[in-house]
Amino acid sequence: MNIAALTMEEFAAGLEECRTVLIPFGSTEEHGSHLPLDTDTLQAVEVAERVAVQRPLFIAPPIHYGVCRSSRGHPGTVGVKTETLKALTIDIVCDFYRQGLRNFILLSGHAGGTHMATLLDSGEDLLELLPEARVAVLSEYQLIINYCSDLIETVKDSHAGEIETSRLLHSHPQWVKGTAVAEYPSFPEGILVRDKRKYWPGGVWGNPNKASAKKGEQIVDRVVKRLANLIDQLETGSD
Repeated sequence: MNIAALTMEEFAAGLEECRTVLIPFGSTEEHGSHLPLDTDTLQAVEVAERVAVQRPLFIAPPIHYGVCRSSRGHPGTVGVKTETLKALTIDIVCDFYRQGLRNFILLSGHAGGTHMATLLDSGEDLLELLPEARVAVLSEYQLIINYCSDLIETVKDSHAGEIETSRLLHSHPQWVKGTAVAEYPSFPEGILVRDKRKYWPGGVWGNPNKASAKKGEQIVDRVVKRLANLIDQLETGSD
């Protein structure tokens, strides 16, 4: 059930079937010279919609902005502060709770460390604020690394490389502008730098030349299957 397309009567009727909502989090962030700025959001929404075909599930309108640190010096990256993301997440979940929803999946297509830590922190606060809420926080990248490692040829592929290029070749091939050079950035260990693009000029972390639409389809199938299992656990499990 795509919340953006529901009427208020349809939303109320949906609550009779399901009390679970998946909120897709993404980013507006560079993804090399070949992938769109909305890549992370597109991936999260695709997985959410695929899962919703299999089971009753509310899909919230996506959050298109995230916390972006390493890529903020690249053209097109527009991020938010951690406090902004946390406040927005808590406000949205609290209002869904007020509307009657009880199970919340915060699924992020953007896997930045600070971004994910903020969502996790938000989830912990929500457990304290909402006595009947059950919350899951995870990134798609986490599921891919855990359940698709045999499909990935590139070691430590993580951003606009083999994985994400394969995903977009499968789901949105019309938005893929060719390919890009493989890149493996090396930031100074423990030292923060102002000019991050100096250490990461092309905005790729991995090898997009290893990508294929078939591989993207296989990755999505496994992620959808694992996410469906996680939702089962969330809806039926106990703390």
